[in-house]
Amino acid sequence: MAYDPNYGRLLANRYQLIELVGKGAMGRVYRAEDTLLGGVTVAVKFLSGALLNKKMRERFEREATICALLGEKSIHVVRVRDYGVDEDDIPFYVMEFLEGESLSDLLRKQSLPLPRFVNMVRQISLGLQAAHKGIKFQNEICPIIHRDIKPSNILVLQDPSLGELVKILDFGIAKLIQSSSNQTHSFMGTLAYCSPEQMEGKELDSRSDIYSLGVVMYEMLTNEMPIVPETHSFGGWYQAHHHVEPSPFDPSLKIPSSLSALIVKCLAKAPSDRPQSAAEILDILEPLEKSFSKNRSRRWDSGKDDRTFVDAGPTIDDLCGKTKWPSDKPRQKIVFPRLIRTKEAVFATLWTMLGKQDIENRLVSTRYNQFLFLTSPHPMVLWITVLHNQEYGPRWLPCYLDLKTSAGQRMARILGESGSYRILFFALEDPKRCQNVLKSTIDPTQCKMLIKWADDSQGMRVTASPQISKNVLKKEFERLKPKILMRLEAVYTTGSATDLSGG
Repeated sequence: MAYDPNYGRLLANRYQLIELVGKGAMGRVYRAEDTLLGGVTVAVKFLSGALLNKKMRERFEREATICALLGEKSIHVVRVRDYGVDEDDIPFYVMEFLEGESLSDLLRKQSLPLPRFVNMVRQISLGLQAAHKGIKFQNEICPIIHRDIKPSNILVLQDPSLGELVKILDFGIAKLIQSSSNQTHSFMGTLAYCSPEQMEGKELDSRSDIYSLGVVMYEMLTNEMPIVPETHSFGGWYQAHHHVEPSPFDPSLKIPSSLSALIVKCLAKAPSDRPQSAAEILDILEPLEKSFSKNRSRRWDSGKDDRTFVDAGPTIDDLCGKTKWPSDKPRQKIVFPRLIRTKEAVFATLWTMLGKQDIENRLVSTRYNQFLFLTSPHPMVLWITVLHNQEYGPRWLPCYLDLKTSAGQRMARILGESGSYRILFFALEDPKRCQNVLKSTIDPTQCKMLIKWADDSQGMRVTASPQISKNVLKKEFERLKPKILMRLEAVYTTGSATDLSGG
């Protein structure tokens, strides 16, 4: 095995490169540790120096920033956490590190059964929808077109709270490279999945991604390509995408007519004949998914190749909605954590009492969470939750977890293991029953750290009272507030709720 000089390298005084985990025409990806966050695992991608020139630095920064904001807007897009240019002028960006399987690897084993197919395509479409609607950047809405939708750019992983989770990789990077001046006469993309207009070198819009998704959908159901060229050259694929009609579906697959019609429409040669947005695809998928999941839960049995359904009782949101304000808590504006136990599991919740109008103002909001840990003088976690509405501003909901208590350790572990929590709202005017419930997801790296903190704290010595640690964390919280607020204002889009998590 050849020696890699990057092994052990400390990038940007922060990221310790551990091992190469992937490489391709666009660059190399390394598993790394973020030394600033106590060794959190991240992925660092170096863009190939052959594709970029010095004039790309400002463009790379803009594109990487937009893609980072997109990753905060949708859980179906791999998050970009940081970006920069190393000492050799090679751009890199830092992503969340996810252990999953690419869709291309999955399809080598089998085509997908209909329920699983619908669930996965819905998630891909949600990611595309978020990108195509655009990100607010420097007071401008910037739509993002992927330009390279294909199975190898789609990651499938198991999420502890959501079941099977699908994420799209490399958003915006294809455009970044394609726009480089030294690539003017080059073609960027993957021939088998390119729209006709992309092969012509035209300016692209969201309908180009929809064409590529149509190719992917056909492949997911059949393990075959819908269009096969005479030769696998650029010219062969150009002719195929422009003039060859998709092969009809095998009747034995028993694909619903609405689904087969959708895929054929996505593969239309003219953009005007395709679905005009990802929302149109979602509208067609919705009744199909309901028919598969009616009166059933939507959780995967990871030990089976196919999807397993089980009868579902009351959901955790149903149970939260029936809770009453504890008799031992004052009826005032406070925030506190509490576990809710069911027959199947224990769930983490955050309870808050606010004015009724204040609650209504936060139901459409950007949700953000972050966890800060102080080891000394007393192991303590500050659990930060923020609800931000562009019109009404932020509502900060901080609370503390004492990790020298069994209750604090238990809460930290459950938060880390489940990857989410519910926020329960009680109105000052009518505290008898929970008014509303919102779900907030936690970044995977923070989940791992919560579990680690709970484990490490057991052996830590206490040298002072818990209040001293709380005071230190409170000062750090006040210092972080402006940065968190800037981030929330950057990603907020009117009328849509976004779920963010600090890493």
